[in-house]
Amino acid sequence: MAGRIRSQDVALVRERVSIVDVISDHVTLKSAGGGNLKGLCPFHDERTPSFNVTPARGFWHCFGCGAGGDAISFLTQLEHLSFAEAVEQLASKAGVTLQYETAEGRPTSTGAKPGQRQRLLAAHAEAARFYQEQLITAGAEHARRFLTSRGFDEQAARTYGCGYAPDAWDGLTKHLRAKGFTTEELTVGGLAKPARSGSLIDRFRNRLIWPINDITGDVIGFGARRLADDDNGPKYLNTPETPLYKKSQVLYGVNTAKREIAKQGQVVIVEGYTDVMACHLAGVTTAVATCGTAFGADHIAVLRRLLMDTDTFGGQIIFTFDGDEAGQKAALKAFADEQRFVAQTFIAVSPEGMDPCELRMASGDAAVRDLVASRERLVEFALRSMITKHDLESVEGRIAALRATAPLVAKIKDRSLRPGYIQWLAGRIGEDIDTVRRWTNAAAKGDAPPQHPAARETKSTGPGYTAEREALKLAIQMPQLAGPYFDEVGPEYYNGPLHAAVRTGIAEAGGAAAATAGANWIALVTGACGDLAASALVAELAVEPIILAGEPDAFYVNTTLATVQRPTVERQVTGVKSRLQRINPQTDQDEYMRLFSELVTLEQRLRGLKEQASRGV
Repeated sequence: MAGRIRSQDVALVRERVSIVDVISDHVTLKSAGGGNLKGLCPFHDERTPSFNVTPARGFWHCFGCGAGGDAISFLTQLEHLSFAEAVEQLASKAGVTLQYETAEGRPTSTGAKPGQRQRLLAAHAEAARFYQEQLITAGAEHARRFLTSRGFDEQAARTYGCGYAPDAWDGLTKHLRAKGFTTEELTVGGLAKPARSGSLIDRFRNRLIWPINDITGDVIGFGARRLADDDNGPKYLNTPETPLYKKSQVLYGVNTAKREIAKQGQVVIVEGYTDVMACHLAGVTTAVATCGTAFGADHIAVLRRLLMDTDTFGGQIIFTFDGDEAGQKAALKAFADEQRFVAQTFIAVSPEGMDPCELRMASGDAAVRDLVASRERLVEFALRSMITKHDLESVEGRIAALRATAPLVAKIKDRSLRPGYIQWLAGRIGEDIDTVRRWTNAAAKGDAPPQHPAARETKSTGPGYTAEREALKLAIQMPQLAGPYFDEVGPEYYNGPLHAAVRTGIAEAGGAAAATAGANWIALVTGACGDLAASALVAELAVEPIILAGEPDAFYVNTTLATVQRPTVERQVTGVKSRLQRINPQTDQDEYMRLFSELVTLEQRLRGLKEQASRGV
């Protein structure tokens, strides 16, 4: 952080800035007599002007909605800026160099230097102009061809400031130095970097460029797309972290989408630059995208400001994901983030799995608008994704589906919606509403699920199923105890599909032997599960009590794992016997002897497992 702006500088900004000039950029003002001006309020809908400006005092006030303040407060409310961002924007236009100080009033020695922000912004603005000019040169034909292949014409490229980083080591560097920018400014701003030889070279070379703007419209960084097959760099390369560019806080397209986001109470979150362009050109003007990082808490904070996401007003957040496993995993992550919003979250999935840019190319602008219009609630998508993993024709499948989905319904932040989703879930699974309600209420309290009415009729309560669940609980809750004993028994021994998925997730997280019990271990296993239902099961297993009344020990772990392995080894024995019966030992003696040897080994192992299991679970 740069510290706070000196109060003297804030006063100087207020003195030098004309409030009429600032407001006139957004509101048409007419004389109201007595030296005052009036216009239509930008903060609420009205038919007659009630928005008044008093230039002599440097203040504005709306008699319709009651809002008012000075030029700084006008920008903070209209542009959804912080106080410091508004002051810096006005200072840049007024030619005021800002000084920063600590809370005790001393000049700050860290973060942005006095005047550095303005210099870096100027360098980025000049770099954006340079890249845009390069896009129309002969050497940028392949860059223009790429844009055309994605459905963007010359006008679209100009609208979004697309550019080209020439195939040269220091084209931009030389240009900016000629404009008076220093080596330090170019490196601190992420526009250039030192070469091995010690000279300064461009950060981007032979790439298609998108300028990345902050919420005020200033260019603070760039995104660069690889064009050449022999380019060994990443497909997309972004500006590194700088005093201007903080990727966890940046949303591409937010500067042009912010007013529509606030007006419509809606934001559409897409994955890339071309998707934002495609959405905006198709009429979905609320689309934004993250820049080189996952959607996170800082992005949520920005959108809550734009959406006016309060207890009295909630908008819509619409995610666009693929319908495949990766998209379903992203949807579960988004549902976890949903708890930070008051607004309702939705998901829009193209039936063909295309992103908005591909959809626009294939089916036109209307298809993109239809995609957003056909959105469904994120919780419904997550529930459906879980349900499809189970065989609902069997009692076992329905119980497994209920076990996976009840915790998700319990997490719905708006409790008034839970009864409706309990009824929805009951209908989808084929269970009675009371059963689903009891399971959901238990999940909300962190309790183990209640006895299912048909539990005695299912194999889900058999020794093997119970042992699988017990083994997973031991690995999740007590990984140091379960340790290598658990890790030696692979997912192939787990007959429940969800159990096998969780077992695989534990392996992907590094295995129980290397883990330390606690929230971090549980989070690692949850993140490693590539299945929505398995991720939900991890949360359930983390709090479900161990069956053993006393303190579990290594003997209990071994007997539990013996019970887990027994059904699989029994099937293996049966399978080998079946194959032996189909083989003629006279004509295929080698294969017969190999299988016979395998059978002897398996039967010995099975006897050992039975003996061990008979003393445990």
